[in-house]
Amino acid sequence: MIWSTIISRGIQYSALWWILADGNLTSWWIGVPAVLFAVITSVILFPPATNLRWFEILKFIPFFLFRSLLGGIDVARRAFHPNLPIAPNLIEYPLLLPPGLPQVLMINIASLLPGTLITELNQSVLRVHVLDSQKDFLTELISVEQRVARIFGISLDTSLK
Repeated sequence: MIWSTIISRGIQYSALWWILADGNLTSWWIGVPAVLFAVITSVILFPPATNLRWFEILKFIPFFLFRSLLGGIDVARRAFHPNLPIAPNLIEYPLLLPPGLPQVLMINIASLLPGTLITELNQSVLRVHVLDSQKDFLTELISVEQRVARIFGISLDTSLK
């Protein structure tokens, strides 16, 4: 698995270098060390995920795009509304996802939900800034966490929530 990741990332980063260098062959004297450094760094910082469920990723894309659109519309509506209808609050949300890439993906996705922004992660507890504390953000966060868990093939014990 690690070799296929190294080869795949090497090809991707080489293609990116080729594009950035406009196909100039003389640029490879710096491009080869740069690509090697990028591959090694990426493998150290983002180890290969062995249990990704590609079908779940494909199912997640429409959910993500729709939620991102709703988030943008909601914030724009609130910003341009004459009464500025907000009731901001900080809430805490305990994560069931394991540390690492699953939590990073959860944080990034949750920040794109309508009216939310992750402000802190402290020992698997998210601190979430919400624009309207009257909305049911907990259900939305649970839904995102479950979808992220399915992407990584993780089963969550939601009875702990």
